[in-house]
Amino acid sequence: MTSQRARDRLARRLGELGIRDPRVLSVMRATPRHLFVDEALAHRAYENTALPIGFGQTISQPFIVARMTEALLEGDLPELVLEVGTGSGYQAAVLAQLVGRVISLERVRPLQRRAREVLSSMRLHNVSLRHTDGTHGWPENAPYDGILLTAAPREIPEPLLLQLKVGGRLLAPVGGEQEIQSLVRITRTPKAFVKDELGPVSFVPLLPGEVS
Repeated sequence: MTSQRARDRLARRLGELGIRDPRVLSVMRATPRHLFVDEALAHRAYENTALPIGFGQTISQPFIVARMTEALLEGDLPELVLEVGTGSGYQAAVLAQLVGRVISLERVRPLQRRAREVLSSMRLHNVSLRHTDGTHGWPENAPYDGILLTAAPREIPEPLLLQLKVGGRLLAPVGGEQEIQSLVRITRTPKAFVKDELGPVSFVPLLPGEVS
């Protein structure tokens, strides 16, 4: 269940579910998702489902990873992308094969360490990982062409909006744990932030602070 055949089946399923960008489907087909989950769950790695990775976190459903990536790539291809919530590192790995550079923030240090090992084994050297409270973003490298949140805030933190380049796009699930969350895309224009709602989703909450 960790073979290329399993990845091919997953990519076909994503196409059936509505993913159209051939670049995204190609990367989803090529990325070894089983490396990002515990060995005991490797046989389920290519199911279209979220899986636990410890610390109350999950590796996102492949369709959601593909959908968020596709929405981020619409229009000009982002050169510099900020990810808030490294988690397993799977979303960062997908992004790193499509954009120039990814800066990924993770509040739980053990998750960050494990993600670093896997990304390094894949030789994805255009990903920079930081252990920090992601709600503050990473202003040192702002502004960003794209920002992607892999956990849901009730409202998008203002520092993240302000670190988005004019013309850039932010993708985030928004809503509380007990609410119907919505995947939103926010595009920064010279005068405003324009929001598009892309459909219902279910994510773990975006939490402040750091865990060592």
